[in-house]
Amino acid sequence: MAKNPQGAATYTADNIQVLEGLEAVRRRPGMYIGGTDIKALHHMVYEVVDNAVDEAMAGACDRIEVILEADNAVSVQDNGRGIPVGTHEGTGRSALETVMTKLHAGGKFGGGGYKVSGGLHGVGVSAVNALSRVLIADIARDGFLHRQRYERGIPIGEVETIRPMEPGESSGSRITFHADGDIFDDTDYQFDVLLQRLREMAFLTRGVTVVLIDERVTPHRERSFYFDGGVRSFVRYLNRGRQVVHAVVHAERELEGTQVEVAWQYTDSFVDNTYSFANTIITPDGGVHLTGFRSALTRVINDYARKANLIKENEDGLSGDDTREGITAIISVKVPDPQFESQTKVKLLNAEVRGHVDSAVADAFGQWLEENPRDARAIVEKCLTASRARQAARHARDLVIRKSALESSALPGKLADCATRDSTKSELYIVEGDSAGGTAKQGRDRHFQAILPLRGKILNVEKARIDKILRNNEIRALVQALGIGIGDDIDMEGLRYGRNIIMTDADVDGSHIRTLLLTFFYRFMPPLIEGGHLYIAQPPLYLVKAGKLREYAYSEAQKDAIVAGLGGRDAGIQRYKGLGEMNASQLWDTTMDPANRRLLKVTVEDAALADRTFEMLMGTEVPPRRRFIQTHASAVRNLDV
Repeated sequence: MAKNPQGAATYTADNIQVLEGLEAVRRRPGMYIGGTDIKALHHMVYEVVDNAVDEAMAGACDRIEVILEADNAVSVQDNGRGIPVGTHEGTGRSALETVMTKLHAGGKFGGGGYKVSGGLHGVGVSAVNALSRVLIADIARDGFLHRQRYERGIPIGEVETIRPMEPGESSGSRITFHADGDIFDDTDYQFDVLLQRLREMAFLTRGVTVVLIDERVTPHRERSFYFDGGVRSFVRYLNRGRQVVHAVVHAERELEGTQVEVAWQYTDSFVDNTYSFANTIITPDGGVHLTGFRSALTRVINDYARKANLIKENEDGLSGDDTREGITAIISVKVPDPQFESQTKVKLLNAEVRGHVDSAVADAFGQWLEENPRDARAIVEKCLTASRARQAARHARDLVIRKSALESSALPGKLADCATRDSTKSELYIVEGDSAGGTAKQGRDRHFQAILPLRGKILNVEKARIDKILRNNEIRALVQALGIGIGDDIDMEGLRYGRNIIMTDADVDGSHIRTLLLTFFYRFMPPLIEGGHLYIAQPPLYLVKAGKLREYAYSEAQKDAIVAGLGGRDAGIQRYKGLGEMNASQLWDTTMDPANRRLLKVTVEDAALADRTFEMLMGTEVPPRRRFIQTHASAVRNLDV
């Protein structure tokens, strides 16, 4: 090592920065709420709501209201005990100010404030405060209404006593905040995203009314949830529109302070729809509670099948994949001291919880199978059918991905590949039909853009097992072209294209093909979506021509704005119904040129919502799909039939 490394004289103790208070949150918001995008914006709401849910889990609150105010502020109100406002001995400031301005401060670290809490790190509400332009805390307790205002995390004055509480007025907390537009890319909250999360909270917190009000629209939108059935109601909700095999099975137990509640039900579906929660917070990467459920499920079914002579002693038992096909399950645990993988709580790590869930599920399910022999046989038969189909699928999968997708011999013949082998630079356009495919091949940049035309509509994978899926020529071509495998065998190291772009016509058939493709990717290549590698091309809907002016419009509103800007001059408007109506240069200019094109990245913000949507749109039950179409038909404009 060099004795005098270059630059040492300029790197001194003075270069070491200490970020005081909430400055660290504003400097690095991604460490606390996962980023600054629309997902992080909604995470701000969840952090405040989690505090209200903690009050509900403590038995101190039975109503939570979330209000999207007209000025785009969010207000979260509960009728709990109210955040304490007395002086905190350790800081010399009010307890309210301490909670709102100090990281890792709160009533959830022991001392009897909460037995179970979703906000384990004590950074949730203080992080929200730091990332808000303005936050106002209204606290009703001890007979008075108290208030303190903060701007970008800094208290503006002391806690004020506003007035005495009215007779019959409930105690509680109301936190109103304006997300800081200097921090977030977008501050427009999505009603449906919040609605789904609040519905989940209501399912997981029995006996609590959860209300969402949107005051940004006239008339105001309001939805209210209250469920006495808990996770059993959640499973029944998710399985609306599916054919179920039996009644919901339920397990509930408290072990060493950990509350376990699990409900599950088999349907005629071919996919596993299991969702896990810890302290009412969804854990998208699962964790020990999910592992405990799965191990118990597989063991109990195998034990019953052998005992009932449905599986011979010398036969292989059912695998975990076999026993999970077609299941809908909700696993909810409430843990006194939860250990999560990160502040955004994606995975539960408490080792002891696995045994608690395993024990609760095994005991309840074993007894249920003995008491319901007809349903038990139906479940085992479904699992055995899944096992046979899985063996056939393994053979079909081997035929598709036997050779490395990087070898030219393994690539589909219809693929027009690109020159580069650098997946960070290459992209694949998945195009509807040979005609549009031919235009795209002529208009593309061959160095980094590959084209895969699909003939007709691919198989609806919502209604098929993987062995049938892999016999479909169009799906085989997709699997071979992408190079990552399919289903349980996915290896993202083999990804050939960093961007995979669905490009279909702007008509009914194009929308149907796009939905079929999205269903396939969501069900059988979820890492492609999770990694941010799937996009939807946005071709123009109109070409507006007036004299020498040639301008493309990608929406009805944009077209109207262009026409209005012409000042009354006659305009020729061409409506594009299909990609084939554009020549190669037009397709490049509008939809494929990285400098001009518009791409919509596909994300799955909420797995349960996506699952319900795909099942409703693409599943076997017609009535739910008819209700959806009737409900949303009035919102459709310029539908070409």
